[in-house]
Amino acid sequence: MAPPPAALLLLLPPALAALLAGAAAATRAPPRSIAVVGAGIGGSAVAYFLQQHFGPQVQLDVYEAANVGGRLATVTVNKQQYESGGASIHSLNLHMQDFVKILGLKHRREVAGKSAIFSGEHFVLEETDWYLLNLFRLWWHYGISFLRLQMWVEEVMEKFMRIYKYQAYGYAFSSLEELLRSLGGEAFVNMTQRSVAESLLEVGVTQRFVDDVIAAVLRSSYGQSVLVPAFAGAMSLAGAQGSTWAVEGGNKLVCSGLLKLTKANVIPARVTGVSLHSSEGRALYQVHYEDDEGQGSGFYDMVVLTAPLHPSKSNFTFQNFEPPITDFPGAFQPSVTSVVHGYLNSSYFGFPDPKLFPFASILTTDTPDLFFNAMDNICPVNISSAFRRKQPQEAAVWRVLSQQPLDKQQLKTLFRSYYSVQVTEWQAYPHYDSAKSLPPIVLHDNLFYLSSVEWVASSMEMVAVAAKNVALLAYNRWYQDLEKIDQKDLMHKVKTEL
Repeated sequence: MAPPPAALLLLLPPALAALLAGAAAATRAPPRSIAVVGAGIGGSAVAYFLQQHFGPQVQLDVYEAANVGGRLATVTVNKQQYESGGASIHSLNLHMQDFVKILGLKHRREVAGKSAIFSGEHFVLEETDWYLLNLFRLWWHYGISFLRLQMWVEEVMEKFMRIYKYQAYGYAFSSLEELLRSLGGEAFVNMTQRSVAESLLEVGVTQRFVDDVIAAVLRSSYGQSVLVPAFAGAMSLAGAQGSTWAVEGGNKLVCSGLLKLTKANVIPARVTGVSLHSSEGRALYQVHYEDDEGQGSGFYDMVVLTAPLHPSKSNFTFQNFEPPITDFPGAFQPSVTSVVHGYLNSSYFGFPDPKLFPFASILTTDTPDLFFNAMDNICPVNISSAFRRKQPQEAAVWRVLSQQPLDKQQLKTLFRSYYSVQVTEWQAYPHYDSAKSLPPIVLHDNLFYLSSVEWVASSMEMVAVAAKNVALLAYNRWYQDLEKIDQKDLMHKVKTEL
């Protein structure tokens, strides 16, 4: 069925014109093949969502140079696996919740442990076993700052949660700015351009609370200061406030499970670039890669890039595009995870008797002399019903987060002695600079950049939200359903559709 001429559609009643246009779009064949670059949570989630929308007949090739899971990774200590990458998932992360349910995975059993914030000389805030005492201590030290923080975060999260309803109705956004405007108007866009410290001080949070508590949370999550943009800060603080969980067996099982469910063809190769060609009047993309056998390439109707396109991360090239697709500004924040099996030096934290050390998690303030951002006594990814957390005087497995690898003297400062140290160096998060503009989602007709979302905020769920958006955007653009892209006043539209 040939599509009716545009002039004819103008003469028809609107309902009939829409019906004919929809029928014409429905006759278009789906993409024959789609390439996804990267098999972390972004790549595996977008492969799943693309198959949901385009159907199982589409060939899905997922390129991954390292391990499936990306920054969701584990290390082995004494035949037990421990998370070395993304460790926790918020209870409001609905896409991650759905993935676990679809894949038949389970939530890992929680093992309670207290937290404290360390200044380099003493603990500025200590958690107790008593909820009311914790509240009293917060009030005593910081007044009602913690309540103002909670109200601010809840307001942001309430608006952010609209994205799930929009996506359930098939709406997508062609830019990060449009996505943010649909959720919280210009206020959300502005939150990517001003710091979290500035935003919190504006709503009445004290400077002391920002310096002690907010700084500690952001050092633990992003390895950066209170100058990170307000939106990224709000997402991080929401994770610190609410209940969190993890996947039994390791969070990376979500990635491998989604790829297995979609029957995606995982290609162990490093993608070096994409070049543009044309076929039958439409764009065709050639993906160039290197593997153990040398160089190769493949042709695709659609490509989704989930690896960061920044000079510090890759030497990715784009060929034959006009206008040219150039490198993206910005850099990534070095982040080092050291998984140490050893005896904590509790004296460094003011507890000469290790038996009296009460904390399982230590966050730190932004103090120049502190060489680590956070550390926690971690549990294995498989926890039996008989599992108990190690006593403070026993050898335990600690995860230490820092910006640089720990030297021997620093390890000796934190641990009386240790059996093993396993170091993973990540460039896990953007180095947030509120002066930078947000990267694009659409690089060409059917060429999409999923990882641009990390410049708004970086977490498993933010990437999963972006994956759903890219899949919907790709589907709506492919079938020219423009009424589902960048629509204004979506809350009203969704209510009327109900």
